[in-house]
Amino acid sequence: MSIVGQCLIGFIFGCLVGVLVQRSRFCNVAALRDAMLFKSYRNTKALLAGMIVMTLGFTLFMSFGDGKPLRFDVGLNTLIGLFIFGIGMVLAGACTVSTWVKAGEGNIGAVWALLFTFIGMFLFSLVWSFSYWPPAPATMTGEPNLAGLQLGLSNAATLQEKLGIPAIVFGIIQAVVLYAIYRAVLRKERQVAEESGG
Repeated sequence: MSIVGQCLIGFIFGCLVGVLVQRSRFCNVAALRDAMLFKSYRNTKALLAGMIVMTLGFTLFMSFGDGKPLRFDVGLNTLIGLFIFGIGMVLAGACTVSTWVKAGEGNIGAVWALLFTFIGMFLFSLVWSFSYWPPAPATMTGEPNLAGLQLGLSNAATLQEKLGIPAIVFGIIQAVVLYAIYRAVLRKERQVAEESGG
């Protein structure tokens, strides 16, 4: 497929996803925040359903398609980065997905959050690896990059490669666990409704 065709498909798919996210008011932050603070599980159920579909689709692609996992140098830097990212999402009051939607709707706070998301990603790319420039493309070649291992404790590898078991097996196990959590959320939702007399 030509590059123009790929861009066209990407544009149509992106528009479709954007409309769905805007109309559904989906938000990853709200999925956890609303469940813990307000006992509202609407976004939580959507997040779990999405994770089940993505887990099965991704592991199917990895098992039988042309999927090639990216290798990342993981370690304390990953943990610290994710923690800072989580704080940023809470301060912004939304996840990156819903921030894009809010910015598109004209929310100035969301525009600022997006601006600093880009600034943060740029700064991250500068410290991704001190050994190469541009750093990020050099470390995402699919090969272990020990030179780029800054605070990492080990190099990520897939269970499929390590154990020789197709990824879909792990995907099914994870999907079953996620579905059990989904059922637990449904029970909690019914319990909250009964306690409130709804």
